[in-house]
Amino acid sequence: MNMQRLPLPPSLWAATAIAAPPTPPLRENLRVDVAIVGAGYTGLVTALHLARGGARVCVLDAGEPGWGASGRNGGQVIPGLKHDPDDLRKMFGAEQAERLIHVAGHAADEVFELIERYGIDCDATHKGWIQPAASPAAMRAIERRAEQWRQHGVPVEMLDQASVTRRIGSNDYLGAWVDPRAGSVHPLSYARGLAHAAIAEGVQLHGHNRVTDLRREDGRWLLTTHQQQRVQAEHVVLATNGYTDNLWPDLRQTVLAANSFIVATRPLPEALRQSVLPGGEVCSDARRLLLYFKQDASGRLLLGGRGPFAEPRSAADWQHLRRSVLGLFPQLAGVEFEYQWSGRVALTQDFMPHLHEPAPNLSILLGYNGRGIAMASSLGRHLAQRLLGKEREFPFPVTPIRPIPFHGLQRLYLGVGIAWYRLLDAIS
Repeated sequence: MNMQRLPLPPSLWAATAIAAPPTPPLRENLRVDVAIVGAGYTGLVTALHLARGGARVCVLDAGEPGWGASGRNGGQVIPGLKHDPDDLRKMFGAEQAERLIHVAGHAADEVFELIERYGIDCDATHKGWIQPAASPAAMRAIERRAEQWRQHGVPVEMLDQASVTRRIGSNDYLGAWVDPRAGSVHPLSYARGLAHAAIAEGVQLHGHNRVTDLRREDGRWLLTTHQQQRVQAEHVVLATNGYTDNLWPDLRQTVLAANSFIVATRPLPEALRQSVLPGGEVCSDARRLLLYFKQDASGRLLLGGRGPFAEPRSAADWQHLRRSVLGLFPQLAGVEFEYQWSGRVALTQDFMPHLHEPAPNLSILLGYNGRGIAMASSLGRHLAQRLLGKEREFPFPVTPIRPIPFHGLQRLYLGVGIAWYRLLDAIS
């Protein structure tokens, strides 16, 4: 497969990212310590830390670094998981939950540390996350969430209705909590910066090489690409997340690959910039079908949310988001939209990331449920430490591959779920 057959999809990020490093297709057979399939955040961060630890590493991707969700997401660096600390204690017990809480709570820090260490030019800001509530029930939920993180030492801030209107620029919300650990990046520039850093550490990074076969042979793993090059490796990492295919049996059936849609306006005039998130925070609300939004470095407003399950076919697939922009921010009436795009979010059945080790020296890490920038950056490092023998216990339990029942009906799952959540949001 050549570059023309898998181009980087058009988006704001594709139009404004830093230059990508050269990642030529593999032209000869290789022998390495670790072969990684997937050059998104998980694969790149894992490779970077493995190479720093002395391993010989290659990364193969069917596109280019950041081609998938790592180059198409909303750029919000939010710590934590979908589950709150008290939920994790119920799920895992106090001892294991405390480690999960610590890792998830510091995940955003790892992003900003990597950016600083390698001088990654990705419009990084570290000004916090506002999560507003549009209903009394949602307000009670975020009050509980904020209190749980306060008990873990996070200097959270609560906003009443007047304060959240002033901080966000919309009067749709009753209140909010503010998490100062969060921030924002240009997601494709962050991915490309990680690629530059990995190559500088000695990683062999090859784009436009789809891995079509993976098997054990004479005690080692053998990967074969679509052009019949072969890579021998002691260990393999699969890091394909929402773009997982059938390379490993049943793996694709462990996630629901839901499209998230984003629209972006033209750069706003200064007066309008100061009327929407003037403090530079990122925002995602507490609806069941949440909306997330922020300004980019040029003053464009980005807003994202759920859309059709299938890949977009026309501009109409983003129309609900354009309406949401004007519904939340009527002061933007008349502002033109400049970009629209989508990318796949990998949803797991329990809304938790998963590490699978279904065969000797095979690791599979995926399932970030919309928190991929921070969690992939953190868990990629932990996985590298595990493979290097420096970290015996992974923060999350290693789980078997369990396909979601009736996975072939995922289009129906998501369609019914979206309709149901939309009704609950409207009622509340």
